[in-house]
Amino acid sequence: MKKTELKKPKSMKWKIQKSMMAILAVTFVLFYVILSLLLYSRNLSVLQTELKQEARYIQTAINISGAEYLKQMDEVDIETRVTQIAEDGEVLYDSRRDTDSLENHSGRREVISALENGSGEDIRRSVTVGQDMYYYALLLNDGTVLRVARSMDNLVSTAVALLPVMGSLAILLVLLAMLLAAWQTRRLIKPINALDLEHPLENEVYEELNPLLTAMDRQNKEKEAVANMRKEFSANVSHELKTPLTSISGYAEIMKNGMVRPSDIPVFSERIYKEARRLITLVEDIIKLSKLDEESVEVEKENVDLFDLTREIISRLSPQAAQKNIYMELTGEPVTYFGIRQILDEMIYNVCENAVKYNNDYGRVSVWVGNTLEGPKVSVSDTGIGIPKEHHERIFERFYRVDKSHSKERGGTGLGLSIVKHGALLHGAKVSVDSAPGRGTKIGIQFPKNSSSSDNTEKELKEIDG
Repeated sequence: MKKTELKKPKSMKWKIQKSMMAILAVTFVLFYVILSLLLYSRNLSVLQTELKQEARYIQTAINISGAEYLKQMDEVDIETRVTQIAEDGEVLYDSRRDTDSLENHSGRREVISALENGSGEDIRRSVTVGQDMYYYALLLNDGTVLRVARSMDNLVSTAVALLPVMGSLAILLVLLAMLLAAWQTRRLIKPINALDLEHPLENEVYEELNPLLTAMDRQNKEKEAVANMRKEFSANVSHELKTPLTSISGYAEIMKNGMVRPSDIPVFSERIYKEARRLITLVEDIIKLSKLDEESVEVEKENVDLFDLTREIISRLSPQAAQKNIYMELTGEPVTYFGIRQILDEMIYNVCENAVKYNNDYGRVSVWVGNTLEGPKVSVSDTGIGIPKEHHERIFERFYRVDKSHSKERGGTGLGLSIVKHGALLHGAKVSVDSAPGRGTKIGIQFPKNSSSSDNTEKELKEIDG
């Protein structure tokens, strides 16, 4: 036999920690990227401001003193590269390299812009220096171009420079997240552990738990109702079984003690037989009802002709009807329903049997079977004693009788209509009652449409299980 393995419950603490870590990771990465962009943008802005200001100073000095000023400032600031470019792009002066080794600069964007607009700038990687550079160019009075440049960190370099700081911060945040998760878990679980499960709606707890507590309260009430119903059922079963057994035992004891005249033996035997038959019927009904409750009936469905089935049932009830001179008639049309034949038989039989059992002598039982707009229907009408309106809902309860003494005289067990109700639920059907004292009873079983196909079997069974 295969062992069922219990699933290990998931830790709320671990789930909260994972959630916090995921949020922290996403937030941290976004923060890292945004911070790198901001620092890069800030550094670039500062560099541009400083370099432009420096370029203007040099421009003013050259315009006043001439190009000789450039040679005087050689090696003054090794971080800033200063270049003088002629209109044709020839390099006249460069603070970093020999002019003869430099190529023509006429194609540089900052130079082109300075010649056209008086100033120009560009950011690119310098082949000469091998670094990312910021270039700023100004047009001089003599028609040449002054260009200053300084190396700068690119975005990747800025991000790498931040990595040690961000790594340390990440470790601190992970530790903080773990501590917060543990604290938050204890804080969240504390009111849950203190829940009063016997009275769920009396708890003052998170609003999100209200649907769960409402469902628990409903289940508690249903369990209580089922428990009460079982107690009542057990009491009723004990009483119903005890009554015929007591009668049988009493009649048998009288006969055993020789207190019965020979001429009365057939009378006593008849009474014992009737009580025994009543006991057998009661036990059979209890077994049927238990099977329906446990859904242990055969679930193999088939196409059943309700008209033919009802005709067979009326034929089986004919002797019982003949004893009371009751006329039974069947009208309607053949109609096929996809269901469990055994249960459909018991449903229709119990309704028809009640119509005979609780009818008046020389009465009538009319059965109609056919199709309606809502689907197949079986309707049974009688001219019997009738049922008061206040009892219509309760007649489907187990062992419920409108008139117990009257019912016992007619041999009722009080379970017939309960079997009808359970069978209807199993097939998704509805049972209706129209009755009043003195004008008979009409019980209808309305089956759903489109149920004549095996495709609906699984869906119906799932609905019943639900």
